[in-house]
Amino acid sequence: MIVTLIVACEIAFWVLLAAGLALRYGARRPRLGAAVLLCEPVLELVLLAVTAIDLKNGAAPDWKHGLAAVYIGFTVGLGHSTVKWADARIAHRFAGGPPPVKPPKYGAARAVHEWRVAGRWTVAAVTALALLQAAVWYVGGHGDVSSLQSWQRTMLFVIGINLVIAASYTVFPKREPHKGPPAS
Repeated sequence: MIVTLIVACEIAFWVLLAAGLALRYGARRPRLGAAVLLCEPVLELVLLAVTAIDLKNGAAPDWKHGLAAVYIGFTVGLGHSTVKWADARIAHRFAGGPPPVKPPKYGAARAVHEWRVAGRWTVAAVTALALLQAAVWYVGGHGDVSSLQSWQRTMLFVIGINLVIAASYTVFPKREPHKGPPAS
């Protein structure tokens, strides 16, 4: 049931995103579109409540409960930037908005971009870590929490990978290709 709810939440996320943007740009109802977009966090609250109820009713904590925490964490950390990304593209394509800003490719600006990306992923992973730890405490000594702890190790790995990527752009900045003399 938890996996089905996670899939339903993911589908609902994209449906609400499409509906909110359609209202904002297609129907020219920006406030109503924003209201629909603001309903998206309700999905995570429902998933959190159902997961907690499932554990409370004696379900053995397993990978599905961990996946629910990870899904919520990633929605918290990456959901807003996903909405902004889609909004910029829809505004440009259908409402005459400016072209979406592309991330910088070179130098310090690219490093700053990579640190921002790493920050979003870190927020996602830390949120998941906190929810996973809350689930471990919630279950207490009454169940095997090894699958939840395995998800925690995975989230630490996600943080580490993102920090290494961002640091690599800082230590070894990508340089703009040298443009030779113009061909005659």
